[in-house]
Amino acid sequence: MDIISQLQEQLNEMAMLAVNTFGTLQRDAPPVRLSNNYPDPLNPAAAAAANPNPDDPTAQPQPQPGAAPAQAQGQATQAQPAQAPPALDLDEHPKAMSHALVLAAKKFDALVAALPLSSEEDQLKRIKELQAENGVVGLELQKQLEAAELELNQVEALFNEATDNCINLKKPD
Repeated sequence: MDIISQLQEQLNEMAMLAVNTFGTLQRDAPPVRLSNNYPDPLNPAAAAAANPNPDDPTAQPQPQPGAAPAQAQGQATQAQPAQAPPALDLDEHPKAMSHALVLAAKKFDALVAALPLSSEEDQLKRIKELQAENGVVGLELQKQLEAAELELNQVEALFNEATDNCINLKKPD
């Protein structure tokens, strides 16, 4: 793979890492109270008490996590406790993602440093060389196209003659 393709791949990887890192930071950020006029996101019971509207579904009392019906408590003691999946370390996860982003940026910098350096004059000289090469190849392709068109015309003429002979049931000359 050439250096430009590697740079494009590395840039795509950096973009993906950046989006995932920012998304994780946004997802894992603790709730923040914007104003005293908004209910407290960490205390929904206080928000329900502050909302006197009985038709509002948020005003309904929320069941507390520890308050379960007696029948459900009896069944829970009989069933084996399910093991919860291991919790992600919310402090280490963003650090690891940020570290991966920094490593990707360093790899990108190394690829950029590996690019050959050339002056503007060298680049213009190379462009002229490539344009001259493109002109030569273009002329060669044009000649091949003209030869192919000539051959196509000959084949079409022979095909038309053959179909005429078949239609008229003539023997070929």
